[in-house]
Amino acid sequence: MRDLEIRPATSWDDVRTVLGPNGACSGCWCMWFRVAGAAFGAMPAGERRDRLQDLVEGSERAPGVLAYLEGTPVGRCAVAPREEHVRLLRSSVTRPADPGEAGVWSVTCFYVARGGRGRGVAAALLEGAVSYAAGQGAQVVEGYPKDTEKRLPAGELYHGWGSLFEEAGFEEAARRSPTRPIMRRALP
Repeated sequence: MRDLEIRPATSWDDVRTVLGPNGACSGCWCMWFRVAGAAFGAMPAGERRDRLQDLVEGSERAPGVLAYLEGTPVGRCAVAPREEHVRLLRSSVTRPADPGEAGVWSVTCFYVARGGRGRGVAAALLEGAVSYAAGQGAQVVEGYPKDTEKRLPAGELYHGWGSLFEEAGFEEAARRSPTRPIMRRALP
């Protein structure tokens, strides 16, 4: 789409615009995968918001990418080195099959605001996340989509969906759950 642009998530105002006042879903502020276990539940939503803001404004590397439709921010995709996502490492479903492999980045969640849905934003975000990770030295990008025949509400698709990853050149590397494959794409 000509009017759709993907950029690193370096503008806190734009991230806030996309995620809204509640941090997308239930005050998560894209911290679910970065904060382990009970610590996430004990952390107030405002603290999660502040941690994401610190990542956006205070890191040398953006914690993901943003989609802009006609100049307006409408979507976000979180992508970062796999080791920054402690929940992935500890999960029986998403734990690495190759724990010592270097250069693996993970796409953990998508959020597309209502104004961007149905316009190919998620696919553009995924491709932008892969491109961003490659530019940062990633050798492999992984995703952990929902893979089910059932129609799911948008709030349950924050991992992405199987066909989204397949169409972007990802291949299934492991499946420890009937509905949650680990999808991988090696980078040149």
